[in-house]
Formats: sequence, C-alpha cells, structure tokens
Amino acid sequence: MNYVSALIIGYLIGSFPTAYILLKKSKGIDITKKGSGNVGAMNSFEVSKSKLIGMTVLIIDALKGWLSAFVTYQYIEKEFTISIVGLLFAIIGHCYSPWIKFKGGRGLATAAGGAIFISLPVLFLWLILWLIFYSIKKDIHFGNVIATFLSLIIPFLFSKEMIFLSSIQPKNQIEFPIFVSLIMIVILSKHIEPIKSLLINSRIRQ
Repeated sequence: MNYVSALIIGYLIGSFPTAYILLKKSKGIDITKKGSGNVGAMNSFEVSKSKLIGMTVLIIDALKGWLSAFVTYQYIEKEFTISIVGLLFAIIGHCYSPWIKFKGGRGLATAAGGAIFISLPVLFLWLILWLIFYSIKKDIHFGNVIATFLSLIIPFLFSKEMIFLSSIQPKNQIEFPIFVSLIMIVILSKHIEPIKSLLINSRIRQ
C-alpha cells in the first residue's frame, strides 16, 4: 500500500504541467504546438525568448522531483525504495502528463531535483558525462542522450561507491542501480526524436 501511495503522490506532483501553464498564462502560447513541442525549460526559453520563463520552468520542474522524493520519504515511509518510487513516477508524470494529453517534458530537471534529495552522486555523474560529451559535438541532445545512457549502466558497476555517498541508502544494493536505470529509461523514452535526428545526421556525414 505504501508503494501505491508513493506512486500516486509522485505522479500527481510530477504531472503538473509547469511550462504549459506558465506560457499559456503569460504569453498565450500552447507550448505543445510550438518549437519542439517539448513541455520543458529549454523549449520554454526558445519559444518565449525569455530567460526568466526558462529558469522559472527549470526551477519548478526540479522542485517537483525534490518534493515527490521528500514527501514520500517523510510522510509515507523513510525508506529508499519508497522515496525513489515517488521520484520515478514524478518523472513519468512530468514526461506523460494526463492534463495535457500525456505530453510533457524530457524529465531531466525533475530527475535532478529528486537526485538532490536522494543521491547527489547520480546527478554529479550525469553532469560530468554531459559536459564531456557536449564538449565533443557542442550538441545539447547528444550530451543528454549519451550522459543518460551511460548513467543507466555505470550505477551497476559502481553501486557500492555511489550508495555510500548517497543521502538515502537502500536495504539491498541491487535496488539502487535498478531504480536509477528505470529513471534513465523513462528519460531516454522522451529522447526518441533527438536520437533519430542524431542518427540521420551521422549517416549524412558518412
């Protein structure tokens, strides 16, 4: 029952369509039909041309992840799996929000917010990988995809070290990489179009 509660709370918090509401109210723009159609901070900035709007979306979306992990941990059960289930479903809710026909963002900010509460090593790992691969091609999506894919694998190889440095530690070591990989899979599911574009561009260059 605790897992169901964490799932519901996380999904409801995560499904709040920050970018959609903010741009609709402030600019009269339906972000799902503009730019990339992505309901997140980057597209909000590109569509609105406002750094303030972009940063506001980024902060609120990150807060959704932090809040889902915090609330489920503090008020349902102080256990790693409860908190990360809350975060996982917050990311799913953000990526596939029922309030905007199951559209949404790519989940990166929401995942980062939850990682701040649960496990900073995951966030630091992703950021370091992103910086490395972004510097290679100067392409944000390339950095996102490769950093997320590698962040899916590396926790299986170094789970003991990452758990040791995390704020909340699981009862079983295998729980950590499994849940981290599930989060990364959800994020990758929202990068299908960027992945296709990267593959097409690489073929053209060949």
